[in-house]
Amino acid sequence: MIAASLAACSSKKAVATTPEPVAPVAVGNTVTENTVVEGTEPPARLLTPEEIAQGKSLYENNCAKCHKLFAPTDYTYEKWKPILIRMQKKARMDDAQMVAITNYINSEL
Repeated sequence: MIAASLAACSSKKAVATTPEPVAPVAVGNTVTENTVVEGTEPPARLLTPEEIAQGKSLYENNCAKCHKLFAPTDYTYEKWKPILIRMQKKARMDDAQMVAITNYINSEL
């Protein structure tokens, strides 16, 4: 009887589900789920065509002032992160502009 009970219990498998992580994002000091901050993955949601176009425009108009433009696919997500952080300071771009550029680049990867 005990063996039958143990066999019945061992045949049931618990299914554990974990929620998908949502990448936190920041604009200034406000954290939302739609933008990227250092150390997080790209946004979990799809960007609108307007958001992508805005980021592309900012990238082309700001970055090309000082050097040739690199294709987003020239680097991986991990390699773009420090580049974008460093260039934000050099180009004197605010957080909202940098978020748009980062989201554009990540959308092309």
